[in-house]
Amino acid sequence: MQKTLAVFFLSFITSLGVAQTQPRIMVIPFTKEGEDIRTVLDEDVNRRIAITKVKEGFDNKGYTTVDFIGKLKAAKDNQLFNSDNQTDIKTKIIEMSGCDIYVITEVDGKKDNSGSSVNVILSSYEVSTGNSLSNKVGSSGKFFTDDIGRLASKAVEKCIDEFTETMNAKFTEIEKKGRSLLIDISFAEGAAVNMTSPIGTDKTALSDLLEEWVSNNTVNSNYHIQGVTSSKIIFDEVKIPLRDKNGNSVSTTRYALQLSNYLRSVGLTPSKEIKGSTLYITLN
Repeated sequence: MQKTLAVFFLSFITSLGVAQTQPRIMVIPFTKEGEDIRTVLDEDVNRRIAITKVKEGFDNKGYTTVDFIGKLKAAKDNQLFNSDNQTDIKTKIIEMSGCDIYVITEVDGKKDNSGSSVNVILSSYEVSTGNSLSNKVGSSGKFFTDDIGRLASKAVEKCIDEFTETMNAKFTEIEKKGRSLLIDISFAEGAAVNMTSPIGTDKTALSDLLEEWVSNNTVNSNYHIQGVTSSKIIFDEVKIPLRDKNGNSVSTTRYALQLSNYLRSVGLTPSKEIKGSTLYITLN
């Protein structure tokens, strides 16, 4: 028997240079092919127990947790699900919860003549980049019992401390150094400008304006240019802050909006696309 759960972390981090606050956590079930995330908990009491135990584990460590069932009900009531595509449904739940980190929790139960056991595999990832933060396996040990929920609880207890310690250390590092983003800026066919075009009243080359903006909107001006030509500039590593100076969260989407707004302010017409940790800007 193998059951997989997904734990989604809502992380609210204080402004740069200030200590990290505890993340808010939401536990949701992972669904295998043919399963529906909207009904899977209704059909499996052991998954409900396992989700509750994982949630309790984070509650006991002082985290604020968000109720998945409540969020799912709100999404249904607001008719946010436009299809039965499980990827789309999960995406909607993530969007409405504002997750910054998700943790996939796999619960693998086994039973033979020597007893029953459960392994819990925890893997955390940053939503914006997909980068791994921590991984840990917890084992319940073998017992003569059919109480899978109790065994899952034992497994979680054995790995939760080290798992969260590693995750917090990695996320604190991101808080200090910034989140990595790749920015690719190019031009649509027939565009009236290129990277050497003079922009603004001081007639600064567009490539120089872009570098100046990126320098002013990264953590400690931490960025690297992979290459620049008349038709393209690529910043292969840009460290964006988790929060702005006002304490507001800076997502990849919001950072892209800020850059797009700047480009419009200097008379350009950008379109943007985000794929994972890469931002594509096309100037028309």
